[in-house]
Amino acid sequence: MEYRYLGNSGFKVSEITYGNWLTHGSQVENDIATQCVHAALEAGVTTFDTADVYANTKAEQVLGDALQGQRRESLEIFTKVYNPTGPKGPNDSGLSRKHIMESINGSLRRLGTDYVDLYQAHRFDYETPLEETMQAFADIVRQGKALYIGVSEWRADQIRAAHALSKEMGFQLISNQPQYNMLWRIIEAEVIPTSQELGISQIVWSPIAQGVLTGKYKKGQALPAGSRATDEAGGARAVQRYLSDDYLDAVAQLEPIAADLDLTMAQLAIAWVLSHENVASALVGASRPEQIESNVQAAGVKLDADVLNRVDETIGHLAERDPAKTVSPETRPS
Repeated sequence: MEYRYLGNSGFKVSEITYGNWLTHGSQVENDIATQCVHAALEAGVTTFDTADVYANTKAEQVLGDALQGQRRESLEIFTKVYNPTGPKGPNDSGLSRKHIMESINGSLRRLGTDYVDLYQAHRFDYETPLEETMQAFADIVRQGKALYIGVSEWRADQIRAAHALSKEMGFQLISNQPQYNMLWRIIEAEVIPTSQELGISQIVWSPIAQGVLTGKYKKGQALPAGSRATDEAGGARAVQRYLSDDYLDAVAQLEPIAADLDLTMAQLAIAWVLSHENVASALVGASRPEQIESNVQAAGVKLDADVLNRVDETIGHLAERDPAKTVSPETRPS
């Protein structure tokens, strides 16, 4: 495992972050989830990402239980706030001071820790003044409940405004967590240039495009049993847009590129996002321990310019790049 600085800070994270969206507390049993977390730890992963909304708070509890007994100082634990939790009352969502202050306490309790290393605004809140949100984050940092602050799926202008306020209020905004992969490159147009200017890193989710870039979906063949594309409750809609013949033909053409490098398709996809200097870490989930054991091997892989050009020639023409689609609502909880 290799480690990278997160934003313009002295804080390091593992190149692979273990994430538990769509798995812990919902799709896999708790004992399997714990096995996946332990497999990640054994492979050198030290960074773990969750959110209060995942499985309506259950995912945080499962992750906290799985990490019990580990040296807290050797872990980087991330969570998020914004989406509805609990009974979904009028103050059970958003980035108001009330919701943020109550949510951090609930997250710490479920995770079994006194602090999180990174607390992230899961979405931008158009109904709450940004100054109120950032002041609440500043107070949480001063209280020692979070060491750093990040955002997720924010536009470039929103990141810039939040960064300016964080400096005024004396804390660091160091990360953004967007979707990013060979097929979804929205952040390249505006978010990455702005982030590089401001000293903010990306922690990217869906580096294998919900499993599409593993090559397991084949043109003219039935969807693999148990795959995300067959899961109507937790991901089929996210995968559907990539199951056309054009996408599947292009993904199939990545197979010889991966083979030449002695990589799996998933490892190639993860190494591809990590080849971009503004990306600090790639979020990888797992429903079986062997998945994380394999995907973690993408850490430290260096792709040269020729390989990156081959990938672009093969699949780049299909990539979504329109910055107007900064947020991808069909593939994240709202």
